[in-house]
Amino acid sequence: MSARALRQGAPVLHSRILGIGGERGSRAVTNDEIAGPIDSSDEWIRQRTGIVTRRRATDDVEVLDLAEAAARRAMDAAGVTGAEIDTIILSTITYYHQTPSGAAVLADRLGASPAAAYDISAACAGYAYGVGQADALVRAGAARHVLVIGAEKLSDIIDPTDRSISFLLGDGAGAVVVGPSDTPGIGPTVWGSDGSRSQAIRQTHSWKELRQDPDLGWPTLRQDGPTVFKWASFQMAPVAAKAMAEAGVEPQDIQVFAPHQANMRIIDQMVKQLGLPDHVVVARDIAETGNTSAASIPLALDRLLAEGQARSGDLALQIGFGAGLVYAAQVVVLP
Repeated sequence: MSARALRQGAPVLHSRILGIGGERGSRAVTNDEIAGPIDSSDEWIRQRTGIVTRRRATDDVEVLDLAEAAARRAMDAAGVTGAEIDTIILSTITYYHQTPSGAAVLADRLGASPAAAYDISAACAGYAYGVGQADALVRAGAARHVLVIGAEKLSDIIDPTDRSISFLLGDGAGAVVVGPSDTPGIGPTVWGSDGSRSQAIRQTHSWKELRQDPDLGWPTLRQDGPTVFKWASFQMAPVAAKAMAEAGVEPQDIQVFAPHQANMRIIDQMVKQLGLPDHVVVARDIAETGNTSAASIPLALDRLLAEGQARSGDLALQIGFGAGLVYAAQVVVLP
């Protein structure tokens, strides 16, 4: 019996980001408001992190509300409707339903059903992970328009007395639409993980442990600050450099650098390690928004574009890194 020839999706040569959008928590929380419980001060927080305020959502706003608002802005910017989105990738660690996925709920809200929809858990690298997947899906012919969203409501998992990470964190969502392009718009993704240091940024205890012992209280985040600072400051620059090399560009070709907004000192150290020239616009959204994990890179880029510091067509180097420990970087053309 002869076998029928198998068909595969028609590949597309190139992909690019077609539109970007963001949504921040509505409350600007100052350092003075949170300094007391951690026995700190506005001056200490500014010197250690570069944060002046962080944006947090009100109690009635859920992480999917932030995600939906950012997604709609990205879709409007890209000129596509929900019916034209065939895949949704949501990166978040603050959607508290194991199932159904937040992405599937968003697909219905956005009028994108029956789009393929799934969540990924890659913390602060989640947006860059999603862009890497979207690029591959579009170029493989498996999708035409992929909506990638990084969304977090980190204020839900904050211990106000914790000095290790909680005072850094904010709420927000950033989204992009990735689609086909006549020219290259997304460079190869350089990504990886180091699970041997998974406890460097961690949840205090699991949901199962909470069920077994309700006295443990709501799980919150902790980090080993010195370990994370050294890893991010000195081991992530080579990852970003490799992303440039894989894309066939050099530091002088880059117009915008958008690292995960973890800490201003980490950003400054990475700029130095990479040898980026003075003309490169460096995203520093952390000063006013705080660390929004998976949302931080698209939020920072959205701000640069809105304020005219970056322009459509600029070549941007982006890198996400965080809990896992996981990382991902790529060079992209801004929409």
